[in-house]
Amino acid sequence: MPIRWYGPADPDNPTYRHFERVVNLCLHAGLFAALNSGLWFVQEMRHPWNWLPLFSGLWLTVLIAHLLIVARLRPDPSTADPDA
Repeated sequence: MPIRWYGPADPDNPTYRHFERVVNLCLHAGLFAALNSGLWFVQEMRHPWNWLPLFSGLWLTVLIAHLLIVARLRPDPSTADPDA
C-alpha cells in the first residue's frame, strides 16, 4: 500500500511535516539499500574496494541519525489535528 497524504498540503500542519520527514527517511533508506547492495555485489564480482566498509558504515550512521531525528520530531498525539 503506497504512502499517501489525504488532505491539503499545509506546511504549517505538524502532522504533514512529520509525514514529509517520514517519506524523506524512506527515500533515504531505499537509496542506501539499493546503492550499497549494488556496490557490495560489484565488489564481490571484481576486486575488493578497501573504502567500501567505511563508506557503508558512515552512511549507515547517517541513516540511523536521520531515523532518530524523525522519531524525535514526531508530533505529540495530544496536539494532533482534530480534522484528521
